[in-house]
Amino acid sequence: MKISATTLAFTLIAARNSPIRAFSNAVTLNTRSVTNRLLSPSTVNTSSSSSSTSTTCNMSTVSDSTSTSNPLLESNDLPKFTKIEPSQLTPAMTSILEKLEADFASMESTLAEAKEVEYEEVLPVVEKMQHPLGYAWGIASHLNGVKNGDELRAAYEENQPKIVQATMKFSQSKPMYDALLKVQKTLEESEDDDFVLAQKKRAIENSLRGMTLGGVGLEEGSPEQIRFKEIKMRFAELSTAFSNNVLDATKAWGLEVTDVADVEGVPESAKAMWAQAHLQNLVKECKDEEEKKKLEEQKVDGSAGPWRLTLDGPSYVSAMQHIPNRDLRQKVYLGYLQRASEFTAGDEGEEKKDGPGKNNVPIIDEILKLRKEMSGLLGFNNFAEQSLASKMAPDVAAVENLSKLILEKSLPAAEKELAAATSLAREDGGDAYNEASLEKLMPWDTSFWVERLKEKTFDLKEEELRPYFALDAVLEGMFGLIERIFGIEVRAANGKVEVWHPDVQFFELYDKETDQHVASFYLDPYSRPADKRGGAWMADCLGKSEALEIDTPVAYLTCNGSPPVGDKPSLMTFREVETLFHETGHGLQHMLTRASVGDVAGINGVEWDAVELPSQFMENWCYDKPTVYGFAKHYETGEPLPEEMFEKLKQQKTFGAGMMSCRQLLFGVVDMELHSNYDPEGDETVFDVQRRMSNIYTPYANPLDEDRFLCGFSHIFAGGYSAGYYSYKWAEVMSADAFGAFEEVGLDNEDGVREVGRKFRDTVLSLGGGIAPMDVFTQFRGREPSPEALLRHNGLA
Repeated sequence: MKISATTLAFTLIAARNSPIRAFSNAVTLNTRSVTNRLLSPSTVNTSSSSSSTSTTCNMSTVSDSTSTSNPLLESNDLPKFTKIEPSQLTPAMTSILEKLEADFASMESTLAEAKEVEYEEVLPVVEKMQHPLGYAWGIASHLNGVKNGDELRAAYEENQPKIVQATMKFSQSKPMYDALLKVQKTLEESEDDDFVLAQKKRAIENSLRGMTLGGVGLEEGSPEQIRFKEIKMRFAELSTAFSNNVLDATKAWGLEVTDVADVEGVPESAKAMWAQAHLQNLVKECKDEEEKKKLEEQKVDGSAGPWRLTLDGPSYVSAMQHIPNRDLRQKVYLGYLQRASEFTAGDEGEEKKDGPGKNNVPIIDEILKLRKEMSGLLGFNNFAEQSLASKMAPDVAAVENLSKLILEKSLPAAEKELAAATSLAREDGGDAYNEASLEKLMPWDTSFWVERLKEKTFDLKEEELRPYFALDAVLEGMFGLIERIFGIEVRAANGKVEVWHPDVQFFELYDKETDQHVASFYLDPYSRPADKRGGAWMADCLGKSEALEIDTPVAYLTCNGSPPVGDKPSLMTFREVETLFHETGHGLQHMLTRASVGDVAGINGVEWDAVELPSQFMENWCYDKPTVYGFAKHYETGEPLPEEMFEKLKQQKTFGAGMMSCRQLLFGVVDMELHSNYDPEGDETVFDVQRRMSNIYTPYANPLDEDRFLCGFSHIFAGGYSAGYYSYKWAEVMSADAFGAFEEVGLDNEDGVREVGRKFRDTVLSLGGGIAPMDVFTQFRGREPSPEALLRHNGLA
């Protein structure tokens, strides 16, 4: 079958004409409603003033005597990170939950007796009521991700069940559900057609869906309701254990390298990073304080070693792309793929009496069983149906169709790419890679030889680019882009607020026309494998809300980029540059919203398969010449990136696009298969499913029998992407088409780019979840999305 633009577009937009099959609002990391705003760091609902960094909130939620001694109770300002201790979490939760329970019981009584209910009597009241809990628990959740430690982890796990119980009281409140139905009916009768009314309608709709998925329809005290509550409580425990296990396994693994031959040809930045990791590990393990001081004063010598390879992102990627020793690469590869599995858990992998063990295999099995059971209690055939009920995609078949259509173009390209890398390995790799010795490249060979092929094809090494991508310069250039296309000036504000680590920076956003302070954000840029989770994410510290008198949102942007080494600043890989732009895109949608209803402001209330639109859109600017030359300057000389290097960088954009596309498609279909057709009680294992889907989507690189990638797949087992990982590709169609609007006016047409940029800000970045994402896109583009730009950008047209 040929991929036509019409066919692929129809698959994408089918959701618009599909009836909603059930009230739903999947509990995700970045979607807020009365039922889920308490469960994650990105669902914090707090307040801010519009004129200064300091935030104010006019409601008093705890007694002054209590709040002054516990910074987690001071919810009228930005978090006082330097004063927060893990021991303060339980007292704060106890105080907050006692008041919340009493206030909500009173509200339920009032609603139950009321014959008529106004909007202002329900959601705004709930938002104010939940604010102290969302604030305190949001801080704890954030710190649990960026400053994890035994004491905080214990406090977090102790209090998490209480938060889940509090959330269920809201989601299963029949008086509130009935009141929302009354309000919904009143709003639907209104003939007004303004944005404020649209926001209220969407917030009511989302809350009703969330309550239905939260079990409000289950009879009070029934076996079904009791079991539903048990499942929700267990989910919280399992997802936290899964995430902790991945973090623990990542930081526990290390491989010492002493032979210079093993790092021959490795970029100096990678060797310096590994040498620093080795020294840091020596300091950590040293028991003698005097000796420890001497170690801390030592300078890192990246060229001489010794080196310590670790599994945090920058180290792992560098090892797989550059270590010439196949045996070392194999150890690193298996170390990463087998994190938190039966291969690494040891005796601790057995189920402990007080909770899940260190082995994520049984945790995955239990999660999938419980998700299927929970969906059955709610009337769904499987968890995928439950998840999709609140997304743009109308059903599993639509997701599968999109995946297969993209696969048709991607798979032939992927096979050619791998064949070219294999041919180079045969030519340059020596006897170890001849056909008699090696039938095909092993998984730990692929990245290494693909990188060599890229270097040979473009005569450009990643290490040659790094000196031009110093973090501070990249930030300056990215902020210049934001000012150029969105009319927003970003100003450094370090020292104005308290931070959780010396690496963290703070910035403020100002509207260029009015000079109004419109938002702020924290940036935590570097990898810290000892206490910081891997990956990159955006979370909200303060969300915009009229009910809470918030007008200045604040975001957390978290990356795991290459840290400074010795006297050198952070010199980023180009992929790390793209990641920074990506997370900033999420942040801009949160920060530049003009929605005033908290539950649909910013990324809140945006369907999950549309939430990646702004983030993936921002990545496109990493190949725009004015943008790149706004930051690509040598960190020592200040010389701009040579023209020929930039041209090669652009040419590299589609290099390996086939394999990358197939890889992302595989993650999405494995996720969807596990949550739709897979039987957790059957004979097939989750790893059988992974291999079965790989036979279709990556037949050129089937997983090894000992592959345990799923044990580290936090997106779907400890995050918001369960039965939703496909969202990356779904949203990529829209993000590529959105960037196409800039290409159509000409990227060198400053006036045109500025005009389209303001329109993007006024629609995609401003409307939040207050309007359905397809309608938002149509307002910006003047039509529904087309896949032509995506295929063209990936070199697959």
